[in-house]
Amino acid sequence: MSKMRVTLNSKLTVVSSRPVCSGKVHALSALDRGMGCHTLHVIFYYKNEDNWFKSFDLDPLRESLSEVLTQYPVLTGRLDRGESGEWEVKCNDAGVRTIKATVDSTLHEWLKSASDSEEKLLVTWDDMPEDPSTWSPFRIQINSFQEGGVAIGVSCSHMMADLTFIASFVKSWTEFHRHFPITHPPLIAPLSTGRHASSSSTKTSSATATATNFATATFKFSGSTMKQCLSKVHDWCPNATPFDFLAALFWTRVARVRPPKTQDQTHSLCICSDFRSLLKPPLPIGYLGNALKFSTLSQKVKDVELGGVVSAVHKHLEELSEEASNEGKRVYGSELTCVCMEHLMVEEDQESLLYGAVFGNNEKPVHVSCRVGNVESEGLIMVMPCSEGGLSRSVTVMLAEEEVAELNKDEAIMELEPVMVLAGCEMEH
Repeated sequence: MSKMRVTLNSKLTVVSSRPVCSGKVHALSALDRGMGCHTLHVIFYYKNEDNWFKSFDLDPLRESLSEVLTQYPVLTGRLDRGESGEWEVKCNDAGVRTIKATVDSTLHEWLKSASDSEEKLLVTWDDMPEDPSTWSPFRIQINSFQEGGVAIGVSCSHMMADLTFIASFVKSWTEFHRHFPITHPPLIAPLSTGRHASSSSTKTSSATATATNFATATFKFSGSTMKQCLSKVHDWCPNATPFDFLAALFWTRVARVRPPKTQDQTHSLCICSDFRSLLKPPLPIGYLGNALKFSTLSQKVKDVELGGVVSAVHKHLEELSEEASNEGKRVYGSELTCVCMEHLMVEEDQESLLYGAVFGNNEKPVHVSCRVGNVESEGLIMVMPCSEGGLSRSVTVMLAEEEVAELNKDEAIMELEPVMVLAGCEMEH
């Protein structure tokens, strides 16, 4: 199909319905500041079958956003350098920048054929300027499709929050909208200085991470397919999760086209996982900030049974603990990085937190897309829950163009009959 256009129609600022107490400041943790060169972009796609979304200017959706922001004063604030010279958030109720846009295609056409570069147009972002006093580090873009579909794009500096918090915030917004109690109320308090301290650069997202030409592809695997896959590796790893299997599968397939960097022929995979549940007491889902652990698994993966690699991934995650070092890693892609979001399967009936964001009459998102900005040259693999729930998962890869082309025709992946989402016209499948 012809190239689809996204037209930005208007820009406004949404403030909380009750003003924030003057002088309130939110200190960022060392881990938060260590994520400064990255951005986070999450897009929730809805069919809007019940026509719950009409016009954001006068719509109850805007009113409910103002209401829920009273619970999240950090999101309406602005980044500033504190007395120590470190980044902090001044909770001055400057508001969340909100953009309205229209898309000249239907939602179905978009999810089937939009390219990576086109999807980026559904989230609004400007890199932090030298003076961030008027710059909104948390942004929302409301995109209206032909025939009624809606995509809500949420973007923020990764210093502000991680994906788990974004998921909990959007779900809270939907609960305010429907006059339900909040399931995961926010916890707004930084991690203690000594915990998970960052030794990496705190440069902001205006930095250019890499010159690599990346391509992106998303593969969706059904629950029945994942059940069969886990059954096949049961003898190696009886308690394997969908993440264990898919991380091992994509790691081994990428390794097939990459030479090892060590003489002992080992390959390394940096696994990004959530540590909320590892702390004592555990952090709640609604913790505002970053609760991510980056740890490296190295082993031979070529000519090794896939079940053995699945077992290695599972054992690695099982052995993580609160005391384990974060190894000073804060940069997605300095090693091939795989993001684990298994902890988001916290809802009843094995429904993911991401797909619990229901605005209309039980209409959950048909797809949720997530991107990390400024990924380095080794690339990123994200294993996420799917709208189907249960064992179904989607895998989004951000890798060199030639590697994505290889994965897109890889026999071991294609025999699992994944559904390609947002594949783009230039992708062969």
